[in-house]
Parts: sequence; C-alpha cells; structure tokens
Amino acid sequence: MTRPKSIRKPAKRDVKMARYSSAREAIGTLEKGTDTFILTYGQFSLIDALCAILDQTGPADVTISTWTAANAHLERSADLMASASIKSFRLIVDRSFEGRQPEYAYHMRQLFGPGCVRAIRTHAKFMLIRNERFDVVVRTSMNLNENPRLENIEISEDRAFAEFFQTVADDVFREVGEGENKSDIPGLDSIQETLAFPEIKAPAIPQENLHEPQATHTLARS
Repeated sequence: MTRPKSIRKPAKRDVKMARYSSAREAIGTLEKGTDTFILTYGQFSLIDALCAILDQTGPADVTISTWTAANAHLERSADLMASASIKSFRLIVDRSFEGRQPEYAYHMRQLFGPGCVRAIRTHAKFMLIRNERFDVVVRTSMNLNENPRLENIEISEDRAFAEFFQTVADDVFREVGEGENKSDIPGLDSIQETLAFPEIKAPAIPQENLHEPQATHTLARS
C-alpha cells in the first residue's frame, strides 16, 4: 500500500475565461509542470479537449472516468483509437449508466471490448493522457457528452499527479471484474488513507442518568 505523495503547487498556473473559443484555443500550448484552469460555456466537449491534447502529446495511453457518455462521443474515441492517436484506452463509468443508457453501454463494450470498461459507483470525472514525453491529468465537471452549460476543465502536466490517478485507475480495473456492475465503491487498496480517522473514546452514560425527554414548551389553547 502506498501513501499519496504531496503534490507541489505547479510552477505556473493559468486561469482562463473561454466563452467562445475552441478547445485548442482555450487550452493553448502544453508546458511541463503547468496547470491551466478554464471556465467555459460548454462550447466544446471533453472529447474536443482530448483531441486538442493528443495533437500536442502525440499517441498516448488514455483513461477516462465519467458519470455518463453519449454514443457519438464513444464513436469519436473509437476513431481516435483507429487512427493510432490512442495507444490504449480504458473507460470508467457510473454503474447507473447501464440502466439509464443500455444501448450506449452495449455499444461501448462493442467498440472497446468488455476488458476496457469498468462500471462502479462514481461521480469522478477525469482524463489521464500519458506517453514517454507527457503526463497529463484533466479534471473537469464535463461528462463524455455535449455540455451546453457552464463547465470547468483543468489541465495539469505533472508526473507525480499523473501517477496518483494511474494508481486509482489501476486499482479500479484490478478490483472490479470484467462485466461486473459494482454497488460498492472500490477499495482502491493500493492507496493508503492520507488522514487517519481519529478514534473517539468516551465513557458510557450510566443508565440512571438517562431520562425521558421533557417538553420545553406548551401550546396554549385558543
């Protein structure tokens, strides 16, 4: 079991408001050890952001965690795999996705194979894009679908941060079996609890000190 390392504050952080720009324009140039926070009006999707990042990183291993996904966005992910922009692909979705979107869930497994997908209790939305040159973590409010609303996306290039998310994804895929639909949150057993829950001890209350509750107010009859 490993203890998460403290993540240093990025050497450079950009904060951007992007009402109209594309994903490529909003993200800009990826730099090592930087963090870019973007508030958008939902004019681009998570897949648009992935494409913009892959254009700069080159072919990479990709993991996506999302609450839900749309058919067209899954198809675009498959197209990226076919074009060799994605070397390997893993997808983590909420277990309710199977019931809400059974056709999409079936199509997802047809596209990527059951071994590429895990369904768990999750609302965490992130992407991990890694190769020999880049270690990119994307944290976002976006799901893997159209997002015509106020959304945020944060792109971090940081090896230690990427290693943490890599361990999270590895644990999910190891602890949850292929085709399972887990009702419990995975234990993420490789990651040690950062802050131990303090044990609280208190003496037992003597039985004679326990009394029936007494009313403190009465209602006057009119």
